Amino acid sequence: MEFATTLLIAVGLAMDAFAVSISGGATLREGRVRWAVIAGALFGGFQAGMPVLGWLGGMGLASFVGTYGPWIAFLLLALIGGKMILEAVRGDGGSVQFAAGSAATLLLLAVATSIDALAVGVSFAVLDTAILWPAATIGAVTFALSVAGVLVGSSFGRIIGRKAGLVGGVILVGIGLRILLEHLFF
Repeated sequence: MEFATTLLIAVGLAMDAFAVSISGGATLREGRVRWAVIAGALFGGFQAGMPVLGWLGGMGLASFVGTYGPWIAFLLLALIGGKMILEAVRGDGGSVQFAAGSAATLLLLAVATSIDALAVGVSFAVLDTAILWPAATIGAVTFALSVAGVLVGSSFGRIIGRKAGLVGGVILVGIGLRILLEHLFF
């Protein structure tokens, strides 16, 4: 597979993680570089690992990922985003809150945003394409965009203040809905 094609796939797969990183970064008041690296490592690691898992599972995993993967991603993102919206409306903060000890939430977001990468790995197996170089590229691009997202989000969060949780929740629910609608209609 050409490098340009691999890079385009990597950027496409990284967009969800980038949007989530912006949302999480919007809640940070301190430690933004530290949390940017943590988010980048988690999102990049899952985005690199999932295609490998999909490739290893190959055809056996194809029907499961194709059927249930979008639903799982939608449910995780809708639950986390819905909780953020509810907390923002109540005045409880309503954000991904990377710095508030929400490692479990960050881990769930990393899984939810990387399920499509699992399907890409299955596609590579079906096409009999090597996986290591594309997986490394996907992971590196996602790492870079996630770090940038947290840093951009933290600047954005200072501007909009408490509304960051509401905006972030809407973004997460929107990403989940987009994943589900693409699965159902396209």
